[in-house]
Amino acid sequence: MEFLKQNQLNILLFLSGVCAAMWVMVFFSRSIPIKRRNALGTIELCATLLLISDRLAYIYRGKPGDLARVMVRVSNFGVFMMVLVILKALNQYLKSILSASDDHNEPSALLQAADIVIYIDVVMTILTQFTGFYYYFDEFNRYQRGSGIFFSVSLPLLAFVFQLSDIMRRRERLSTRMLMSLIIFTTLPVIASTIQLFAYGISLTSISIVAPSMLLYLFSLIEMNEKVEKAKDHEIELLKEEQEAMQQLFEQTAMALAGAIDAKDKYTHGHSRRVAEYSQRIAEYAGKSHEEVQDIYYSALLHDAGKIGVPDVIINKEGRLTDEEFAAIKTHPSIGSQILSSINISPSLSIGASYHHERYDGRGYPSGLKGDDIPEIARIIAVADAYDAMTSKRSYREPMPQQLVREELVKGSGTQFDPVYAKIMLHLIDVDTEYNMKEHETIKELSGNAEMVCTEFRTEFSEGVIATREEMTIHLNYISDDDDDPVPTLILFDSLDQKIHCDDTSKKIVNYFEYCEIRLDGHVERSGAREIQNEIIYDSGISRDELLRKFKSGIAYDITAVKYNDHVRVRIENEYRSIEVITALPDNSRYVFLSFTGRNCRINSFRTQKTGVTADENSIKRIAPEISYIKVPAGNVPNIQIDGWRTAYTNGEELVSEMKIFFHAMSLPTARLIWHCPFIVLYSSDNGKIKGPNYRELALIRFDGECWDEKRMVNNDIQISRTDDFTGWENWKNTNKQGADCNAQLVKNDNIIDTNIEYNGLVLKIKTQLPKGEISKVYVSITGDQCAITNIWIK
Repeated sequence: MEFLKQNQLNILLFLSGVCAAMWVMVFFSRSIPIKRRNALGTIELCATLLLISDRLAYIYRGKPGDLARVMVRVSNFGVFMMVLVILKALNQYLKSILSASDDHNEPSALLQAADIVIYIDVVMTILTQFTGFYYYFDEFNRYQRGSGIFFSVSLPLLAFVFQLSDIMRRRERLSTRMLMSLIIFTTLPVIASTIQLFAYGISLTSISIVAPSMLLYLFSLIEMNEKVEKAKDHEIELLKEEQEAMQQLFEQTAMALAGAIDAKDKYTHGHSRRVAEYSQRIAEYAGKSHEEVQDIYYSALLHDAGKIGVPDVIINKEGRLTDEEFAAIKTHPSIGSQILSSINISPSLSIGASYHHERYDGRGYPSGLKGDDIPEIARIIAVADAYDAMTSKRSYREPMPQQLVREELVKGSGTQFDPVYAKIMLHLIDVDTEYNMKEHETIKELSGNAEMVCTEFRTEFSEGVIATREEMTIHLNYISDDDDDPVPTLILFDSLDQKIHCDDTSKKIVNYFEYCEIRLDGHVERSGAREIQNEIIYDSGISRDELLRKFKSGIAYDITAVKYNDHVRVRIENEYRSIEVITALPDNSRYVFLSFTGRNCRINSFRTQKTGVTADENSIKRIAPEISYIKVPAGNVPNIQIDGWRTAYTNGEELVSEMKIFFHAMSLPTARLIWHCPFIVLYSSDNGKIKGPNYRELALIRFDGECWDEKRMVNNDIQISRTDDFTGWENWKNTNKQGADCNAQLVKNDNIIDTNIEYNGLVLKIKTQLPKGEISKVYVSITGDQCAITNIWIK
């Protein structure tokens, strides 16, 4: 207390300056609403005058002279009156924030009561100047407490109590920061005034009002800034939602237009969407940015927009087009360009429509552009468009098997197609082991309420659904139209086009192989499978006559299928019976497709779904010995049998400076293509394993002479030469079947890796240039497609 007495004049001066500065800041705080700003400004201004008045009262107290007499009286009146004005301004501030939190403008009764108390105290303060009720001045010009001093303290305290009560009553509607500042403002002066009754000569009340007033402003400013920031974020969110809505509208419009384009041709349903998806994947592999990928996607989606201007009779003609009709077809790129050129925000749309039929060798149309003169978007779309055309049904042919499509892309690389994007498409084909990149027409027809109607047995078939290591469920509803043997039948088979074939010529073309027929009552007819075992898991004991009646009204089946290596498990369930059939396949390499047929029946409500469960060696009971081609002596690396595209690898070996690899390779009996051969993979990962953390594939070197790499990361230059032992690709495939030895040498020098491979009459020299400083360790692994690799030595 003694410190305050000795220094309070300086303290009052300092605080008055702070309050004056705060008043100026309030004046320029435009983020605070006008009513609150006026109330806060009044509080800060009156706090400044209060402190100045209090300081002058102490300075002139007890001094003689007319000036001192006037200043003592004016300053003490100012102290009492400014406290009341501050209370009134606080009341206005509370009305503003509390009524805003209540979403109405009516002030509470407590705040109205506080106003009445303040007005009474104002009147009493004015009367005191004539009556000396609150205070008076003695003959020495000193302030003295009057008989009513208790009332002068009690009335402001009562106003504070009313205000605090209203704050606490509605505290849930206030932020924590704002609530604390208001509680401090209303309680601290009460405590200070109580102390000042007994500690005469210290301006505790004035000081206690000033500090909370500053907090009140600061917290109000912070809260309003937060509200402004939230409003800004909300506005940004609304803008984003508006942009997303516009983007969605554009997407829906583009999809609708693409659907209208495809609807003109009964054989191109979904063509535009598939070309867009393939183009998107090519662009992503090529390292395009997200914006570029989006441009390419929508350009591909609308690449055939010009077909709107081609007569339907020409588009849907079954036979060969005349020269005049083909000339009409060739106008659709120009028509499409004219239609889409009006969309100024996306000029790439018209580019894709205009040039997607240009050829890399300059023999395309409409402009005959060549090489890089063809816009990049059009070069990408051209590859995707050709791929979908070959893998989709046309009036004059069935869809081409994917492997034949691959060969066509290889032939067209550098002539019809940009070799860069043709190479990416080839890679997409290679990794599409389940042949998902194609038209799915039959499955669509069986979805929902559509039906497949079967008359004679094996005259109608559903499209094949592939069985893999990931368990799959198939649901269907079967309705019989006949009392004689109405049970539906499931066919397990393999073919290049996922379809059932009955004539020998088409079987040979698509390498059709049938394993067995499984009637859904559990009866099995084996054809190409090694072994079959069926077991009834549950049987309700329903009679045959009752079951026939159920068939006529419809029976729902749930079929679960999963494949692991050379075994397939099929579980067939309905409400009356549950059956499990295990089939041992001739080998590990073949695919297994499931197709449904029947006799005098209807199959509908067909749908498939992956369960997310992956099979392992314990998932299917083995009923036949494992087929292995690697039960021969091994080198210093274990033998591996690769039944499909990169299904097995040797453990990665770090390439420090030089590595020599020797092994014997033999393609499996099911191998039929030139890329059914060994591969070498150069990669990096944190743990040295294939697909390990931060896996980066640097080069995939196929022994038929192809090399895949990530263009964004490395550069691979490959040179191929042939020795006298190479006598053609057919002989090369035959030699692979018999087996051939391989010698490979890899030399790493800084960021350059030189790989030399001699295998079956081919000499491959590959120079791999790595990005400097990005890859610390490079690993080497051996893999392949449908081949057995034995006697492996790595030195």
